[in-house]
Amino acid sequence: MRTKWSMKSKPLTKRLAVLSMSALMVTALAACGGGSTAPTAEEAGKYEVTPGDPFSAYKDEITVTMGRVTTANPKLPAGDTYENNAYTRLVKDTFNAQISDQFEANGEDYSRQVSLAIASGELPDMMRVDSKDELKELVDNDLIEDLTAIYDQYATDNIKQMYDSYDGRALDNATIDGRLMGLPATSLDSAPTMVWVRQDWLDLLGIQLDADGDGAISLEEVEKTAQEFLKRDPGQTGNPVGIPFVNTLNTTDYNASAYTMLGVASTEGAFPQYWMNGEDGKIVYGSTTEETKKMLGIMADWFKNGIIDPQFGTRTFDDITALYTNGQSGIAFGPWHIPDWGLISVKQMDKNAKFSAYTLEDADGNVNVAHANPSNQFIVVRKGYEHPELAVKIVNLFYDKLANDKDVATTMPEAAKYQETGVDGSTRPFNIEVNSATSLLDDYSDVVRGIKGEIGLDEVRTTESKNNIGSIKTYLSDMDTDDATAWSKYHSRINGVGLIDKLTQENKFVWMTPAYSGTTSSMKQTWANLTKLEQESFIKIVTGSEPLDYFDTFVSNWKKQGGDQVIQEIEDEIASKK
Repeated sequence: MRTKWSMKSKPLTKRLAVLSMSALMVTALAACGGGSTAPTAEEAGKYEVTPGDPFSAYKDEITVTMGRVTTANPKLPAGDTYENNAYTRLVKDTFNAQISDQFEANGEDYSRQVSLAIASGELPDMMRVDSKDELKELVDNDLIEDLTAIYDQYATDNIKQMYDSYDGRALDNATIDGRLMGLPATSLDSAPTMVWVRQDWLDLLGIQLDADGDGAISLEEVEKTAQEFLKRDPGQTGNPVGIPFVNTLNTTDYNASAYTMLGVASTEGAFPQYWMNGEDGKIVYGSTTEETKKMLGIMADWFKNGIIDPQFGTRTFDDITALYTNGQSGIAFGPWHIPDWGLISVKQMDKNAKFSAYTLEDADGNVNVAHANPSNQFIVVRKGYEHPELAVKIVNLFYDKLANDKDVATTMPEAAKYQETGVDGSTRPFNIEVNSATSLLDDYSDVVRGIKGEIGLDEVRTTESKNNIGSIKTYLSDMDTDDATAWSKYHSRINGVGLIDKLTQENKFVWMTPAYSGTTSSMKQTWANLTKLEQESFIKIVTGSEPLDYFDTFVSNWKKQGGDQVIQEIEDEIASKK
């Protein structure tokens, strides 16, 4: 974690006091008529060469402070940092805008930095918030800019089409009282959680998984494979470890499903942490269902029999990754892209490492999955920042121009090199993704056809896909290559996304559509405690410190401590929109 408080980030009252008269006029004019009138060229484009142009530069260099979401292994070249790298230099070269990081942090540390910034009013000019609740809090305290007119004026047609592909759901999530208050990340359906298994270990031990080749395996197959890995120690560490899980156990985001039990839950038709429609039409919290109880029973049996890491509940995310890197564990639950940033460390330590991707099926052979919330992360702009349009322009630059430029190696060579060598996307100014709803499988189609020579590189939609084609060809020409990026791109795209495409084509998925994904008024007071209650109760059941029937006590306590009130508020909110 890195914190660098900027002198520019004064408490809101002081910041407003020192704003220039022109900036105050912009704010006032934007507020008139509900902010529905787009700012004039002079107002929105102060210091711009061409106001309203999605890629125009500023005449005078400007500075933007940011809160940056980092990752443990960004794979930056020597000398580059989050604050000074090919992507931030691209912003400087394109817009004459210098990025200065007010704070840098990852995971819970980042959440704490955001909470501190909101509580103090000491916001950076731009930052990512990770929930609608935080977005609402910023709006309620008048801390962020209304981006409605600015988005309309500055967003490129491609960016607007990408957001529109979610049928309004993405922008609606960032809209409060009819005003666009943040730029949403997009979360396309990227289910299922996959079971990544060391294929080189399966080969070594003579174990065959997925005999019918449909890409789906049973819990029993996972269990037997884990037992063999523990007994025969194919990593030759002398200390093999069962399947590791994070202590949070669950998530409603398949992209963030690494080391969670979302895949195990699916075999029982359980959807912990999701809000669902019950058979009687009432709202049900997925963590309180009988299906979830059965799932916890399976996990408890696994823990008792050593299938689960005996230190479950105490290891950090990085600790778990280290178990794979060190060759102590060879079965990982995670999303399609975990080879790019997690399992790649295994390849870097063991050149013979290979993984196969499967998903879990239920007793009827179905793969149960849930539709994604289209957006739950938002880029916000500090109230009073003189150049709020820069946020939209950065989105244009990275998710339209850089993504779609047919000659990026010439026009943006440094950024092209980052993409080619697999530098993590978190090093971009905004650690988000903005894609169309169908982009994952569209890109996969391009990659497969490009590898086969059915289309030329000039016909491939995105720069990233072009780079992936080159990397995957490198891997296919030498599967023992030391090129970890080529290895990771083959595993994530061909094994990972390829499995999603296969299951989609074969209509293997059984989809559940969540009934609700917002935040109610009482959740602001009760949800942290309810989440803690859930996590602690589930850990107790899995580790055997409480019997499975303790689940019923958890459900009763959850309802009494605010769960029933939340459900009533959700039902009232849904009814009010009918």
